[in-house]
Order: sequence, then structure tokens, then C-alpha cells
Amino acid sequence: MSNKLRNQNTKSHQTDKKKSYITGVLLTVILVATPFLFYSYKLAPSDAEVWESPLGTISSGGFGTILAFLHALVTKLTFVLITSIWFLTSKNWWRYAILIPLTMFLFQLAGVINYKEGYIDEFDFWYSLPIIVPILVLLVYISYVAHKKSGKDDELKKEVDDEIKKLLSDEL
Repeated sequence: MSNKLRNQNTKSHQTDKKKSYITGVLLTVILVATPFLFYSYKLAPSDAEVWESPLGTISSGGFGTILAFLHALVTKLTFVLITSIWFLTSKNWWRYAILIPLTMFLFQLAGVINYKEGYIDEFDFWYSLPIIVPILVLLVYISYVAHKKSGKDDELKKEVDDEIKKLLSDEL
């Protein structure tokens, strides 16, 4: 019975390793592809307002040319992609600070897509403040608590070191 359980545990561990490996490879491929994504706007015609691309018809919207529209769109998409990957893969307690630039990039992306608005990247910071401020307050609080606890750990470490020194000096 225990061999059967051990075999199932080993299979589960191998499956987890394989899944982790595949995830790592996919993330690597995405990160390696981002420069190509970033410069993909250069495939568009430089002076056209409408482009019949393999992906369908693309209109320049509120931008002067397709090239300008795709440059703005691809730049924002690249930043959203990289920042999202960073947030999702970070194991640090401060990873929520990554939500601040991510929120701004998402607002900027919405501004590019909603080209009927007469501005892009102009008021996005102000619109994102209701999301950013609570995150900042939470991070400041966590930092304060972590600093306070690490101070207690330092005191405890000092007490342990003093006790060890005392014990060692008594033995000699």
C-alpha cells in the first residue's frame, strides 16, 4: 500500500515539475518575443490611414496614420504584457507595487483603443489614482509592520548572541 502511495506521489511530483518547466519555457518565449512585438508596428504602411493586413482591416482612428496608431498600440500592449508577467511571477511581498505602473499602462492602452477621446497619456494618471492610492497606503503599512518586526528580530538576535557569549565565557 505504501509503494502505491509513493508511486502516486512521485507521479504527482513529476507532473508538477513538467508543468513548471512548460510554464517557464512559455514565459521565456513570450519575453524573448517582446522586442519583435514592440517593433511589429514597422510592418504597417507609413502613410496610409487604412491597412488591409493579414489580421483584417485596420483603421488609423484618431491618429494620422496606421503607423502612428500601431506604434502607440503595440507600445502599450508590450508594457502591459511585461508588467503583467512581472506581477504574476513575483514572489516578493512588494509585488503589489507593480500594480501601480500596470494600472497606468492599462489606462493608457484604453486611451489608445478609445481613439475618439482627444487625448492619450494625458489624464491617465489622474484616473488611475483611485486604484493607486489604496495600493500605496497598503504598501506603506506593510513596510512599517515589516520594519517594526525586523527590529524585534534584531533585539532577539542580540539577546541570543549575548547569551551565547555568556555561556562560552563561563565554560572557558
